[in-house]
Amino acid sequence: MNAIDRTPADLLRSALAVDPARPLVTFYDDATGERVELSVATFANWVAKTANLLQGELAAEPGDRLALLLPAHWQSAVWLLACASTGVTAKVGGDPAEADLVVSGPDTLEEARACAGERVALALRPLGGRFPQPPAGFSDYAVEVPSQGDRFTPYAPVDPAAPALIVGGLELSGERLVERARADAAELGLAQGSRLLTGLGYDSWEGLSAGLFAPLAAGASVVLCRHLDRVSEDRLRERIESERVTVTAGRH
Repeated sequence: MNAIDRTPADLLRSALAVDPARPLVTFYDDATGERVELSVATFANWVAKTANLLQGELAAEPGDRLALLLPAHWQSAVWLLACASTGVTAKVGGDPAEADLVVSGPDTLEEARACAGERVALALRPLGGRFPQPPAGFSDYAVEVPSQGDRFTPYAPVDPAAPALIVGGLELSGERLVERARADAAELGLAQGSRLLTGLGYDSWEGLSAGLFAPLAAGASVVLCRHLDRVSEDRLRERIESERVTVTAGRH
């Protein structure tokens, strides 16, 4: 990717410039049978819409802290890049009571109510479906995001030296995140066009790097698998073959 990229949002812009049609994230949920494939262009469109929601409707500002209570999921990846695009610090698994706003999946809604700021809920249903009954006190992401603009421009340039991500006690600026993602990509042997399959969660840097940032930094793509522990070894081998996987980074 471009050597001058200094934030995750820069990495996405470079990927979009090189080959917008190639797959970036292929997501499997082996509890529901869901498979979703997002090209760079489609993923970037979701990021732009989410960043517009974050900056506009939710009035988030650079430096705000967002508690991200989501599992490894393609929509979680979108939120991570939307935060990076707006200068909001994503605190994965963070305490909602200490956050300026919270984004929650369906299993953490009660915990998320501790946030005094804006609250967004994701149903995490196939095809990005909405909640059958919107949870009280939350905006339903699937209801709010479709009407947002397809292009995003931050009100102020994102500072690469500002905190971008906090996970497992590790705090990274955008610049440092890009550096570590590039180093991880090299260690994993990722190159332009590589396909990495991972079953790691998004609750650690290792999982976030393998499941999003390292492939993005290398011009590669990720096959992100949730509930991979439910897949037999035979089925896993079939998936590796059908998805043309070149690198693996975690069975569970």
